Amino acid sequence: MTTNTPASPTPRNTPGHPLLTTPFTARTDARAVIEGVDLAGRRALVTGGASGLGAETVRALAEAGAEVTVATRRPETGAPLLRELAAVDGAGPVRTAPLDLSDLASVDAFVRDWRGPLDILVANAGIMALPERTLTPQGWETQLATNHLGHFALATGLHPHLREAGSARIVVVSSGAHLSAPFDFDDPHFERRPYDPWAAYGQSKSAGVLLTVGARRWSADGITANALNPGYVLTNLQRHLDDDTMRAFGVMDDEGNVTPLPYYKTPAQGAATSVLLAASPLLEGVTGRYFEDNQEAPTVTDANPTGGVAAHAVDPEAADRLWEYAARTLRTS
Repeated sequence: MTTNTPASPTPRNTPGHPLLTTPFTARTDARAVIEGVDLAGRRALVTGGASGLGAETVRALAEAGAEVTVATRRPETGAPLLRELAAVDGAGPVRTAPLDLSDLASVDAFVRDWRGPLDILVANAGIMALPERTLTPQGWETQLATNHLGHFALATGLHPHLREAGSARIVVVSSGAHLSAPFDFDDPHFERRPYDPWAAYGQSKSAGVLLTVGARRWSADGITANALNPGYVLTNLQRHLDDDTMRAFGVMDDEGNVTPLPYYKTPAQGAATSVLLAASPLLEGVTGRYFEDNQEAPTVTDANPTGGVAAHAVDPEAADRLWEYAARTLRTS
């Protein structure tokens, strides 16, 4: 099986390193990227795992034998998925647990309740383009809180359990929207600059990539971390977009019918890169990289890039600065 052939040894996190390639394509689905991989005995956590990309990630990991926890704001929404997977021969056990990433108290409670090692953490949950600036109970801008600070608190809180696993992986679902929005260290919560839904979203997704670069400090603990762009997929992520915006994107007609464009992926295809990073032997020992369409993406510096990862999102100095900012923010909240 090609999925059981490890990547050739190449330097990690070094300038000009060879880009990692896989035999998969943009149309490969989540199950196919780990076909033949046995995850029995492995424990995974997928945030936002009750629907969309998260549910497809849960399906693939559980059907490969992993024990999966679906962390979601409303655990009852995961009931149909749990019933479905309980009927699959050989699937690992799946459970739901309450987690609201925008509320630090909820994250802290989740961390306190976790027991035992954690092999795979998929930071999948997210919100996109809130039309108005909203704040969390801690006073954080909600997109940054949910998409990054909440996941940072979760990952750092669960660090002892990731270390206990001996060879754990962190996967951060980012977005191509990060390309146009570096992290603004001077005003991350839009207290002084005008709030822009897409700038806030893009900044939060740049922060997610920087988290994986900053996590190199955990390499000695056997923990790797990588980020990805799942591509264009219609899911609940678009729930805050109005009809005019959906029509501008070309996915809604005049009657309000929503139809994906030809280059859009199915949720199972969109989740493939998440599952690849979470469980494929091809990613053994790989850390601090960014993937799209099941391939490592090049770093781009163009003014208007259409793909790849922005230099500002993989800058080690920015990653360390953001790590310290996030840690300080959590301590003072």
